[in-house]
Amino acid sequence: MNIMTMPTFIVPVNQSNFNLNTSNVAGFFGGDEAIAAMNTVHLYRGRRWLGWYNSPGSYTVAKKFGQLANSRFWDGLFPGPNLTPAEVFGLDGKPGPRYWGVFSGTNMTTGHLAYLMVQKTKGVQAEAEVEGRETTPLSVTIVDVGDGVVKHLDRAPMMSIHHALLAAIPITISLATCAISAASGDWLAFALIMIGIVSNGASCLVMGTAQLEFASVKEAAPGVPPADGVLLLRTDVVILRGAEKDIDPITKGKFDLKMNGGPEFRRIGLCSLLLLAQFLLQLLLIPQATTFGQIMFISSLAASWAYNSFLSSLEQEKIQVNILLKALRNPPMLKIALKNRAAQAVFACLVLSDDARRPANSDFKPKEVLQCFIPNETRVWNTWRDKVMEELEKHEEEKSFDLGSDLPGYRDDEKQLLASLFQDARNAYRGYQKHIHKIRSISSPSSNEKQLS
Repeated sequence: MNIMTMPTFIVPVNQSNFNLNTSNVAGFFGGDEAIAAMNTVHLYRGRRWLGWYNSPGSYTVAKKFGQLANSRFWDGLFPGPNLTPAEVFGLDGKPGPRYWGVFSGTNMTTGHLAYLMVQKTKGVQAEAEVEGRETTPLSVTIVDVGDGVVKHLDRAPMMSIHHALLAAIPITISLATCAISAASGDWLAFALIMIGIVSNGASCLVMGTAQLEFASVKEAAPGVPPADGVLLLRTDVVILRGAEKDIDPITKGKFDLKMNGGPEFRRIGLCSLLLLAQFLLQLLLIPQATTFGQIMFISSLAASWAYNSFLSSLEQEKIQVNILLKALRNPPMLKIALKNRAAQAVFACLVLSDDARRPANSDFKPKEVLQCFIPNETRVWNTWRDKVMEELEKHEEEKSFDLGSDLPGYRDDEKQLLASLFQDARNAYRGYQKHIHKIRSISSPSSNEKQLS
């Protein structure tokens, strides 16, 4: 019996010889958007249950996530590097800036979470500006990390379900086009749309079973000094203030995606194989469907692509930043703009050497901080660093950054440069004194009540 001869209703367009040739879009179209949508299954609450729609880009998704499956068979079917689940889903792998702990002496390259923190500080608006000689716009951002908020193997918080609920639109359209195809007598279009619904829904369900956690140092050694330190960037300097156990998750931590079935991840391989089968079947068979069935097929793809595009427009990196800040209880931040590197170095030194936070008999060495900012080894810079260090180590409230008259052997241009650099130091000190109450009070409860952007 020919199953195409008993439609519930007759569609006139099927009587024409017109063919849409939709095989050109099956599997390839919308691949990047489909990957971006799949990357959100661990970030939004309930997202794993809402993948039941005929998503385009199945071939691209299968190639990307099939690399997680780790065996000789899967490596042959989906060649590529065997990355960790967090790396495949874009939750790890970005290098962070260099971190230097001014009290602990820690000097290290950071990872993905420090990178996310830096991305957040770039969007913070400067609340004040220190006047002075202008060369390059620079800034110092102070972040006060809370008390023991994130611990090793803590589960990362998920974002609200409201974005994921928009999946009801492509799900409804996919099911509707599937039913209409069947009602019109085009069971082939019905089957191909249903294959897309099942393969994408099953993939979201299986891949979404993983739990996103924080991996960090299990426990800081007792008696360690405060972990106040700097994340050094090209134009911005981020000062992290807090205990070692609080700052470790940022400087030494990362996102870890706990997925069952490792290290082979056979279920991920089977889902990728299902997506690959979807691609091949839709590529080969959709031209055999009626014109109306092809229109229904394209309609389901278009609705699904629009939803995937919406999810990709949310920018996964910003979502990760929000998750990190949510876990840290949105630590207060203060950015001060400065106009040159010398002023930035002195200002950062003053913030880090604040007696209100600096432990007694600490190993804080202002000269090393200045050297970290400005490593130039000339006698002008060495003289400047020595004089600034001498002033910073004084406990008097007023500090003097005067050039002095005893500079034998210095050329006039060197004296002129020194005078300019000491003026930069004076400007930084005045700016610090002007905003010292704001700097000391950013960790107060009132300033911690900020909303995530």
